Amino acid sequence: MEPSPPEKAPLKKTVYTGTFISTPTLGSLKVLEDAAVGVDEAGVIRYVESDLECDSEGDGRECEAVVRGWGWDWGMWCGLEDWGRWRGRGGKGWFFPGFVDTHIHAPQYLNTGLFGTTTLLSWLSEYTFPLESSFSSLSRARHIYSRVIARTLAHGTTTAAYYATLHVPATNLLTTLCHTAGQRAKVGRVCMDNPTINPSFYRDESPLAALSATRATITHSAQLDPARELVEPIITPRFAPSCTSACLHQLGALAQHHDLPIQTHISENADEIALVRTLFPACASYTEVYATHALLTPRTVLGHAIHLSAAEKEMVKAHGAGVAHCPVSNSYLSSGLCPVRELLDMGINVGLGTDVSGGWSPSVLTAAREALGVSRVLAGVEGSKLRERRGLEGAESVVEGRGEEGIERLKLSVEEVLYLATVGGAKCLGLEQKVGLFEVGFEFDAQMIQCGDFSVEGDGVEVFDGDSVGSLSAGHDHPVELWGKESVREKLAKWVFCGDDRNVKKVWVKGRKVHERRGAES
Repeated sequence: MEPSPPEKAPLKKTVYTGTFISTPTLGSLKVLEDAAVGVDEAGVIRYVESDLECDSEGDGRECEAVVRGWGWDWGMWCGLEDWGRWRGRGGKGWFFPGFVDTHIHAPQYLNTGLFGTTTLLSWLSEYTFPLESSFSSLSRARHIYSRVIARTLAHGTTTAAYYATLHVPATNLLTTLCHTAGQRAKVGRVCMDNPTINPSFYRDESPLAALSATRATITHSAQLDPARELVEPIITPRFAPSCTSACLHQLGALAQHHDLPIQTHISENADEIALVRTLFPACASYTEVYATHALLTPRTVLGHAIHLSAAEKEMVKAHGAGVAHCPVSNSYLSSGLCPVRELLDMGINVGLGTDVSGGWSPSVLTAAREALGVSRVLAGVEGSKLRERRGLEGAESVVEGRGEEGIERLKLSVEEVLYLATVGGAKCLGLEQKVGLFEVGFEFDAQMIQCGDFSVEGDGVEVFDGDSVGSLSAGHDHPVELWGKESVREKLAKWVFCGDDRNVKKVWVKGRKVHERRGAES
């Protein structure tokens, strides 16, 4: 039996000062410069002020009048976390909302980067099922789960929707570790009872066994966090082929009874779709399988959704379900190119998923970068089809009758993928009123981003002597180099395309610091 997690030290009122950047709507930026954000003892944002007078001392004196105006006792209750323009850094750093990973397999972290020559179904058999079955060992589970939580936090992921394994003790351990580390998480015990699809060494014995085991994880989570402030169970049929119809029906009823979110996979791979058609012949589509089993709801997150038909997309929209776009694994398992723009244009909520270990990185920033690339590849593919059809048939369009303009719209922007990484993911997980923005009433889930200041004029000039040529000292090892003339949008673009966890100086969840990069420049 796992010991009770240690009590956490109480928070105190804190003022965060600097530049705050967020993406309130798809494609937009909200930039608060010379700003102060007041966070209370519950980790909730109570005050937001921007365009304040500041000096270069950075000692907090310029905030005192503002904070006292809030009715807060500056000397006793107010800490100060300052960054960016408040410290005369030329804007090399900023606060950004914490990332939301809408699809990640925690036990698969050990296999990150391993694909061989597999595609989805063979990859499951060769790599995934043997690994996940080993989580009957709690010591092994603790070792790997502790690492994946630490690594995702280091990458700025403040919320994660985790797939666990079918083992109840290990799933409960993952929930406890997330709660102890302070990471916001939806944790799902995977259900997989179909004996014709799942290996004999790794499957539920029956629909009743899957239901009973899932109930045990729900009970554990409720005891740990009754109000679901940080952790919440999420009903997780692995994917339709892994479950019998009886199991799917019971899971749909369980989700409804406990008002729980649901996560699963859909239309990732052509062979998978054909398998669903064989296993569920009474259903007209993969999406209909979930709909008829009460598993397609406004709280459902569908992983991948690459090959949905037009009718399926309409069904997803009608039920209010969201999509976890997993561009890295979609590419590296040769699954396909998801038409994200079409989903967004239909009003379907879309977030980003790292899909470790089908995805080779636990970084949502990497997923955002790859989402940009995939959208451009898709535009190129559709553009080639358009030119071919024009040449052969004189057709004017293959994308919703909009010709080349429609092709260009397939491309996502930096601002749009950052929206998917934050607000979009929050909407998929039902957290859009809690996280993703720096607004009064929202909980302070944030990451402090630090870039290298290589300004070519002013106080930020970097001087290298002859001995430093060809080498990088710790102080100069910045993956994102700012040269002093970049606009806010250009800084964000450099961060998205060039950044990694070295840029994440600190991370907070619900006002509590959960990560600080060792050796980070102060």
